Amino acid sequence: MKNKNVSSETITLGHGSGGELTRELLDNIILKTFSNPYLDQKHDGSIVKFEGEIAVSTDSFVITPIFFKGGNIGELAVHGTVNDVAMCGAIPKYLSLAFIIEEGLKISEFIKIVQSIKKVADESNVLIITGDTKVVERGKGDKIFINTTGFGEVHPKANISVQHINEGDKILVNGFIAQHGMAIMSEREGLEFESTIESDSTNLNFLVKDLLDEFGDQIKLFRDPTRGGLGTVLHEISNAISKGIFIKETFIPLEKQVAAACEMLGLDPLYVANEGVFLVIVDPSIATEVLTFMQNHIKGVNAAIIGEITNEHPNKVIMESLIGGKRIVNPLVGEQLPRIC
Repeated sequence: MKNKNVSSETITLGHGSGGELTRELLDNIILKTFSNPYLDQKHDGSIVKFEGEIAVSTDSFVITPIFFKGGNIGELAVHGTVNDVAMCGAIPKYLSLAFIIEEGLKISEFIKIVQSIKKVADESNVLIITGDTKVVERGKGDKIFINTTGFGEVHPKANISVQHINEGDKILVNGFIAQHGMAIMSEREGLEFESTIESDSTNLNFLVKDLLDEFGDQIKLFRDPTRGGLGTVLHEISNAISKGIFIKETFIPLEKQVAAACEMLGLDPLYVANEGVFLVIVDPSIATEVLTFMQNHIKGVNAAIIGEITNEHPNKVIMESLIGGKRIVNPLVGEQLPRIC
């Protein structure tokens, strides 16, 4: 059924020409959906005010498939950038939004993505204030790519830096790991298996803000283990501080179905991507209090303390396994799950 707002059922090269079809796409879908005082001015950019320091983060999303259990590329684009700004200890406020669309994408799919972006942007309390749309020839893209840049005000109590991390500091995660990567893998052509695993893609900015409101500069570091997974991010932190990290496999939150799917496909959940998980590193004196605080928040119900910083084995992550042995957790080599964000 043809959409009343547009003159075709698929994206054509004309939609990227800058002419009538481009204006139709912008006015009837994009600007209509995201209407706000900044965007409605229809300038090439926007002028906004910030009271203090700002955090800026840019990301591009090229995931396939573009629709998956628990979300789609549009939701992922907002969540991913909102979370990256939040990991800096900032409160996300504004997003830029750029589409690169392949000729032939169904208009109905594009509208669904745009509406999803609007929904999660509203849920995350951020405004889309500027953007861009380009169309490439059929075969030169993969349906749709999205680029976002996020802007946020640094929380007045935030002092996030690896330089503040000391021996004995505790490492917490807010919930189950590896769900996003396994949700994508479960829908990959040729790798489908019966599964109800959904992506954990969500906004983390409100939990981050609440943690900073409560604990301020006692929070040493936030970090989200997206591509490369938990193991790779821990290794990066270990190298950055020239200290060791010790974790226990029994403490890492892992949903049973995700664990089973990883085992079936021969994947290590430590290297599977996440989109709704983040690490918090805090002084041991407040670790239990922080844990309880997170577990009482909707985005941290399954939070856990998984390990600590140590002066032993510098630049190495050591994990005590389920059966009590120990192994080195190396960084991911290559791409285990291509196109997961």
